Amino acid sequence: MQALKERILAEGQNLGGGILKVDGFINHQVDPGLMQACGEELARRFANIGATKVLTAEISGIAPALTTAGQLNLPVVYARKHKPITMPDQVFLTLTPSHTKGRTVELIVSPEYLGAKERVLIIDDFLASGQTILGLVRLAQAAGASIVGIGALVEKAFEGGRAALEYLNVPIESLAIISRMEGDEITFSD
Repeated sequence: MQALKERILAEGQNLGGGILKVDGFINHQVDPGLMQACGEELARRFANIGATKVLTAEISGIAPALTTAGQLNLPVVYARKHKPITMPDQVFLTLTPSHTKGRTVELIVSPEYLGAKERVLIIDDFLASGQTILGLVRLAQAAGASIVGIGALVEKAFEGGRAALEYLNVPIESLAIISRMEGDEITFSD
């Protein structure tokens, strides 16, 4: 998606160690117009997979998941990183390493909102090593749900996340695929 690529080139910063800072328009401050356009494009790509729910991770995945789900007229469930007192005692929980946090984080979903009959479309901000998305896959599988697609705003192809997810045999779509990040240079593969 050209608008997203242009924004990454104009405002994204390679912080080294595979970290791409996009806080000004995706991760901390969100550009609603850009996010709406991204949601429209992801929804177009996943229009025919028969999803019944969109699943994402707190917090950076919420904006693209919400705009995508809005276009598909589906509810969004986001995996929380801390269990609130309003959540039932029995939950779906998995641990996943966080590259940007430098530690393992919990992903928690209430069984009230993710069940066995669901056809889940996973949407997140990044597909890098695939660890967060694999955590979301484990949560959906623990609920007995089916994964029907995976979408990301930005994919860092050099981190191998797509290969880690291919065993699922579902469509995997990314709006901006980065093949290389060196110094100030960001190279897209598509």
